[in-house]
Amino acid sequence: MAAAAAAAAVGGPQPPQPELPAPGLAVDKAATAAHLKAALSRPDNRAGAEELQALLERVLSAERPLTAAADGEEAAAAGGGGGPGAAEEEALEWCKCLLAGGGGYEEFCAAVRAYDPAALCGLVWTANFVAYRCRTCGISPCMSLCAECFHQGDHTGHDFNMFRSQAGGACDCGDSNVMRESGFCKRHQIKSSSNIPCVPKDLLMMSEFVLPRFIFCLIQYLREGYNEPAADVPSEKDLNKVLQLLEPQISFLEDLTKMGGAMRSVLTQVLTNQQNYKDLTSGLGENACAKKSHEKYLIALKSSGLTYPEDKLVYGIQEQSAGTSTLAVQGFAGATGTLGQLDSSDEEDQDGSQGLGKRKRVKLSSSTKDQSIMDVLKHKSFLEELLFWTIKYEFPQKMVTFLLNMLPDQEYKVAFTKTFVQHYAFIMKTLKKSHESDTMSNRIVHISVQLFSNEELARQVTEECQLLDIMVTVLLYMMESCLIKSELQDEENSLHVVVNCGEALLKNNTYWPLVSDFINILSHQSVAKRFLEDHGLLVTWMNFVSFFQGMNLNKRELNEHVEFESQTYYAAFAAELEACAQPMWGLLSHCKVRETQEYTRNVVRYCLEALQDWFDAINFVDEPAPNQVTFHLPLHRYYAMFLSKAVKCQELDLDSVLPDQEMLMKLMIHPLQIQASLAEIHSNMWVRNGLQIKGQAMTYVQSHFCNSMIDPDIYLLQVCASRLDPDYFISSVFERFKVVDLLTMASQHQNTVLDAEHERSMLEGALTFLVILLSLRLHLGMSDDEILRAEMVAQLCMNDRTHSSLIHHIPENPNPKSGIIPGSYSFESVLSAVADFKAPVFEPGGSMQQGMYTPKAEVWDQEFDPVMVILRTVYRRDVQSAMDRYTAFLKQSGKFPGNPWPPYKKRTPLHPSYKGLMRLLHCKTLHIVLFTLLYKILMDHQNLSEHVLCMVLYLIELGLENSAEEESDEEASVCGPERCHDSWFPGSNLVSNMRHFINYVRVRVPETAPEVKRDSLASTSSDSLSSLQSSRRPKVLQRENSGTAQVFSLVAERRKKFQEIINRSSSEANQVVRPKTSSKWSAPGSAPQLTTAILEIKESILSLLIKLHHKLSGKQNSYYPPWLDDIEILIQPEIPKYNHGDGITAVERILLKAALQSRMNKRIIEEICRKVTPPVPPKKITAAEKKTLDKEERRQKARERQQKLLAEFASRQKSFMETAMDVDSPENDIPMEITTAEPQVSEAVYDCVICGQSGPSSEDRPTGLVVLLQASSVLGQCRDNIDPKKLPITEEEQIYPWDTCAAVHDVRLSLLQRYFKDSSCLLAVSIGWEGGVYVQTCGHTLHIDCHKSYMESLRNDQVLQGFSVDKGEFTCPLCRQFANSVLPCFPGSNVESNLWQRPTNKSIQDLIKEVEELQGRPGAFPSETNLSKEMESVMKDIKNTTQKKYRDYSKTPGSPDNDFLFMYSVARTNLELELIHRGGNLCSGGASTAGKRSCLNQLFHVLALHMRLYSIDSEFNPWRKLTQLVEEENSQQGNEEQQPEVPVLYHDVTSLLLIQILMMPQPLRKDHFTCIVKVLFTLLYTQALVALSVKCNEEDRSAWKHTGALKKNTSDAEKSYEVLLSFVISELSKGKLYHEEGTQECAMVSPVAWSPESMEKYLQDFCLPFLRITSLLQHHLFGEDLPSCQEEEEFSVLSSCLGLLPTFYQTEHPFISASCLDWPVPAFDIISQWCLEINSFTERHAEQGKALLIQESRWKLPHLLQLPENYNTIFQYYHRKTCSVCTKVPKDPAVCLVCGTFVCLKGLCCKQQSYCECVLHSQNCGAGTGIFLLINASVIIIIRGHRFCLWGSVYLDAHGEEDRDLRRGKPLYICKERYKVLEQQWISHTFDHINKRWGPHYNGL
Repeated sequence: MAAAAAAAAVGGPQPPQPELPAPGLAVDKAATAAHLKAALSRPDNRAGAEELQALLERVLSAERPLTAAADGEEAAAAGGGGGPGAAEEEALEWCKCLLAGGGGYEEFCAAVRAYDPAALCGLVWTANFVAYRCRTCGISPCMSLCAECFHQGDHTGHDFNMFRSQAGGACDCGDSNVMRESGFCKRHQIKSSSNIPCVPKDLLMMSEFVLPRFIFCLIQYLREGYNEPAADVPSEKDLNKVLQLLEPQISFLEDLTKMGGAMRSVLTQVLTNQQNYKDLTSGLGENACAKKSHEKYLIALKSSGLTYPEDKLVYGIQEQSAGTSTLAVQGFAGATGTLGQLDSSDEEDQDGSQGLGKRKRVKLSSSTKDQSIMDVLKHKSFLEELLFWTIKYEFPQKMVTFLLNMLPDQEYKVAFTKTFVQHYAFIMKTLKKSHESDTMSNRIVHISVQLFSNEELARQVTEECQLLDIMVTVLLYMMESCLIKSELQDEENSLHVVVNCGEALLKNNTYWPLVSDFINILSHQSVAKRFLEDHGLLVTWMNFVSFFQGMNLNKRELNEHVEFESQTYYAAFAAELEACAQPMWGLLSHCKVRETQEYTRNVVRYCLEALQDWFDAINFVDEPAPNQVTFHLPLHRYYAMFLSKAVKCQELDLDSVLPDQEMLMKLMIHPLQIQASLAEIHSNMWVRNGLQIKGQAMTYVQSHFCNSMIDPDIYLLQVCASRLDPDYFISSVFERFKVVDLLTMASQHQNTVLDAEHERSMLEGALTFLVILLSLRLHLGMSDDEILRAEMVAQLCMNDRTHSSLIHHIPENPNPKSGIIPGSYSFESVLSAVADFKAPVFEPGGSMQQGMYTPKAEVWDQEFDPVMVILRTVYRRDVQSAMDRYTAFLKQSGKFPGNPWPPYKKRTPLHPSYKGLMRLLHCKTLHIVLFTLLYKILMDHQNLSEHVLCMVLYLIELGLENSAEEESDEEASVCGPERCHDSWFPGSNLVSNMRHFINYVRVRVPETAPEVKRDSLASTSSDSLSSLQSSRRPKVLQRENSGTAQVFSLVAERRKKFQEIINRSSSEANQVVRPKTSSKWSAPGSAPQLTTAILEIKESILSLLIKLHHKLSGKQNSYYPPWLDDIEILIQPEIPKYNHGDGITAVERILLKAALQSRMNKRIIEEICRKVTPPVPPKKITAAEKKTLDKEERRQKARERQQKLLAEFASRQKSFMETAMDVDSPENDIPMEITTAEPQVSEAVYDCVICGQSGPSSEDRPTGLVVLLQASSVLGQCRDNIDPKKLPITEEEQIYPWDTCAAVHDVRLSLLQRYFKDSSCLLAVSIGWEGGVYVQTCGHTLHIDCHKSYMESLRNDQVLQGFSVDKGEFTCPLCRQFANSVLPCFPGSNVESNLWQRPTNKSIQDLIKEVEELQGRPGAFPSETNLSKEMESVMKDIKNTTQKKYRDYSKTPGSPDNDFLFMYSVARTNLELELIHRGGNLCSGGASTAGKRSCLNQLFHVLALHMRLYSIDSEFNPWRKLTQLVEEENSQQGNEEQQPEVPVLYHDVTSLLLIQILMMPQPLRKDHFTCIVKVLFTLLYTQALVALSVKCNEEDRSAWKHTGALKKNTSDAEKSYEVLLSFVISELSKGKLYHEEGTQECAMVSPVAWSPESMEKYLQDFCLPFLRITSLLQHHLFGEDLPSCQEEEEFSVLSSCLGLLPTFYQTEHPFISASCLDWPVPAFDIISQWCLEINSFTERHAEQGKALLIQESRWKLPHLLQLPENYNTIFQYYHRKTCSVCTKVPKDPAVCLVCGTFVCLKGLCCKQQSYCECVLHSQNCGAGTGIFLLINASVIIIIRGHRFCLWGSVYLDAHGEEDRDLRRGKPLYICKERYKVLEQQWISHTFDHINKRWGPHYNGL
């Protein structure tokens, strides 16, 4: 804000005023303030006041070097002193001090707040704030609440939602004008004023003196900073500068408003006091600077009127003379009369638009006393000028907030609203010129919605400030700037102007703030009534609406495709909906009762006047211009909707508001033109106009537009049809649809206006339109609930829908006050009546379904209405989809097996006003058309389809349902005046005309037609079949007296009717033989000559129907009247068997109805059926036809061949897929290797999925498994407690990671590394709990060289894949599963393994020696073969899969021990994960499928090969310590300085197992494996005993020591846990392990007394994890099945499976774990050797010694965090939470579901080395896998390495739907099933396979 530099001058040159001496500045501010306050409190305070004035004058002086506002920098620099900001701060400090009157400012604020009568909340927010709206509590639809008030009020069970504010808003809590009091929160329920004490006078006294000066100072800055822009474009840069500088001042004012009611009322006084304003602004006399700013202000004011100074003259004269305000619509620049000069500076064009001068002037309502709307503004108070500058500066956010914060003050609210209205025209003018019109629009609406939602206020300003006049005038003014001449109808002479949809004003929706305000005030009854009563306003408004009538005209391109597809139609549809339709709905909502008839009459009257003017302006007579269409007829629609309301709600007599016949004929033309154009667009006749014309056709019927567009149009046509002559109407329809020429009996015709390929679809279009017109009852008698039900059924029949898409698709009444709100009570009750809810389900492919509604069976049975579906479908395919679903329902329920036709549905009864509509069904024209079409279909003429027949039958059935009651009078009335086609049918009742036989028909045919060649009377129907191409229309209307033959011409008929109606002389009308058609329709000259031929027909409609029945069923005499068998049928006609079926059923139903309606018909049907119909003789085929037939036949054959090939291919593919695999579900049982069972085949055979060859894997051409390597930290997330951790939702709840498996292992390793030798430590544990490498395969194999060429081809493939080939990623060529490496298969045979597994009976001692020898052999790396190269490269891949920090744990970087540790840990990770996938135990046995697709065998080969490169020194090999007694050497005491090795009892036994096995040459022998397991089990068991001994207390220990010692000499002492335990205790007692326990006894000891059972259980639990891993390993290495068992017997089953249990073991007495022990050396010796190591360590470190012994071996399965039931709890806590790194509230907050960390998604604030925070966290927390919940979107996003995908949401609303981005804001609840699926995918590492849509994140998340 440029003005802020002003305050800088305090430090600049001092103003030369002889005020307080200079030292006054340095005087303590507080003292001065206190002194002044005291002076002012005296009764005679004049002196004090003057002193204060002088001080303020100096402090707030406006004399600033701001002259060069354009160069803001200069100005800022000139403000000497403490830089540009210092002075303002000084001034503000002074103000604060003065306000507080010497006290502290903070205390002052608190004191004022105490007097706040908080009746209203009034919290103001800006865009993006999260607020709530409760429809149950709201009176105004715009009502909103801040989160705090919402949560403190009680809204349970209400219809509320959360939303993100777009334009900003304010909280309405406490305002009973806008919401019901029941919804107020606790704070604002108390009615104020009573219990709040009165404000003491002296508290705010200073404020009353200081604030006027302060605000005046602010205004001067604003004046100063504003330069009237030269090029009509305020340079935004300058404005923003001024505003930036003023920031502190405005913030200060804003803070004042927040002090509560007391301060607000002072501010209100200051802002609205006119005297203050006058004194301060006029007293500028001698101050030059002030003068200058005043001049600037005056210049700015000049341009504020709608008129410009130079036009003022014209208006001035006019005003005085007329005394009323007149608004010239021809352009405000009356002086020049050009439209262009609305804004002299905007457009300078003086030419064009000459023709517009003829427009009538529009009188504004005469009550407008002043010309204020047009005039320059005058300001009388600070408030007015502040608002003026707010507008000039284009609504700065801070100013807006300040002005709104004041609103809780009632007096201010009224004053401000009036000021706003006074500036309304100026606001819109500024908006139109603004560059930032979007932002500005939002801010305007932010203000206006607060003012105009309040009915009381709106009424007051309407009465006192002519709000309605202003709004309508301004709207008109706005649209006038973009009018162009209409080209509709008569391009040259048209006087009509329409808005140009290409203009920015419409394209950018700039008008919306205005329109939205207008709609808002019209929603108030009192305001709307004034509008409807004011004739002048209605006239002006209709004028405004007529600007949109006929806009965006489309002309059909006939030659070239249009070059540039304009997209203006968006603007046009939006404009009609917002500017015309929504105000219309607003007005309609107040015309609901009988008393409001007068309003409807007014609107209808002016609407018709406007329409008449429009017809005159476009020179419309009776024919619409060809090939053009506009979808925008708002005047027609206003008229239609008010008519409908009048009949439905106000009981008005329809005829009293209808115009004469001629006007009705004109009215129907354009809506009918639209219906015909829709059919043309769908028939592809407009393709050269591009896609946008299809877009228009779709928008016209789309759910948001249909009830303001197509519904009123159809209704208007229904009204016209019910009042006009039916023959005229029917013929108009066929003529509009251009199918008149098709309706001839002749087999050939010529159509002059339509290509042959379009004829069929246009005919279908015409008939479908007639069916809709006659069967739609939306405005003809249906109640609101019936309409809702019909709409809902139509939508559900097209597709199952979610709740939100139903709400979206059902046309809501655009005005929210109308009562039918989707989601309202009636909506829900109708929904539950017609639909069943299908809960959300999962599909194995991972695609998640939402909760859907599907129609109930009885809805399909009785309510499926194809007509409604056709009317409401945007895409034609939806109609097909509805029919398919209907067919499926009939098949499933066994009602009809074939392909059904659309069912005929009974309609609600017509409202009596519209009875005339049914005359259409009983007019001869329609009957002739139906007869002709039936005949043509029977004769197989061209271009007729099943759809045509279906519609024809539908119309006949409608006619029978709605026939006149008595038939006898019909027949009597035949002798009425003769019509030209009386000879066709005797009367006009369909029932009787159905049986009328027609013998001969004379037709006009081309001479080439076959009918001509015969002698005309002898011609029979069989000869007249032919299918040559087009002919000419039967224009000649001959009245010959042959009497036998009938001729019929639709067009002539229609012309004649029109002339009769327009009352030309009747004689002339009769003579018209060939009516003149307009030249545009004339036929091409080359057409062949027409001649007359007479056809012999001899059919009636009934006979045609019966023959059709035969034709459809393909049998002769298939129809047999059902009543001959069962006379009952005639009595109870509703027979369910006829409800559903195909054409045959339809014909039967119609014949039955016809028989029911008249005895004559019944008789005739019986007669026809008796005559056996002769078979139709075969056609004679001409040569030309033969040619086309051959062609067809050949095509048909080709098609069949193709189908056959495709089918064969499909079946082959299917069988292949069945054998190969099922892509979607990752758990399918696919055997990995396809091997044969015969033992003589020695080698494993692999199939390569690329080249298709199969063979063994060999050294030089190895085969590999397709694998995916990924780093995983899932294991590290296991915890030792049962209940899962919860996601923190308060500050207190935090998650600490130290009880996770990863943390515990980390601590252990670092502890070991502190005290023991590094290399030995690295053998004593496993790593990989975090960032371990998991290997998985899809089970397919390929040659490694094939794979290389495959990767090469992927690299050259330019298509963007979802993976990065450079990182080695690919998808399996067969099953498309994601992979990134190939694991070579070791060449090996199956038979060998059989040999290896034969048990040898060597003793355990021998085996131990063999193992040691085998391990001692150095593993030479095999020679350089392809296989070994691949082994190396895959090892490299495995290493690179995880980050360096997860591989390097050694103290010396790069030591080989590291690699060694890493390699056996990879094996450990994969075994542990498989165990987790099996549910954490092996009870289910081999049934689990994980094994079948496992690659552990191959992985072991690769690892073993590499491990054997690192041989362990035999001294250091733990194997020796386990199997040999070492002689006591004193060496250990000798080398103290060297760290000792890790004692055996501290080793992790599972790690030892893997080391031992991987050190052996592969393949391993089974007995060696068993030997290793036995040895290790002894160590494990000893560890268990030691841990047990540490866990229990001193007494227990001594007791056990004693009992065990007694049994030491028994035979199986080595296999008794009591003995061993007592021995362990006695050995360890020699050291310090059990000492100093007294201190911590309580901590360690479990109070439970140990019983033998509990001890046995403890020992078993301790050993189980090892047994499980070992069994898995055995299963993979030797292919043995895992036995299944109960949980309690898992230990015994596994130990016997591993060969630990002696085979002769008796199972009777309870199982004891110790019986598995098999000691290689005497137990007591080796145990004492092991204990010695411990004792020597605990000598020094007893504490740590104990900690290391107790290993927690029982980890629970990993889980994601537990989420709260309701999403709101997460949202409220996290969406405002600040980030711990950057301490800002993130724009996109996210939270990790694994560990609960809060992160900024995409936040640049937390970026580190180009990695954004989420990506970084995914690497640290999940080694590259992250699962984040996006707080603002409720969706879960998965990061996997360098890719990410949106997973979906685990929170669904009450209807089972996701709410992505919280757009709907409904309450969301956790879906446990979905969360389980997410967790399952995380644990099983299948994100990559199941989720399909991955994209790179470039580290930007």
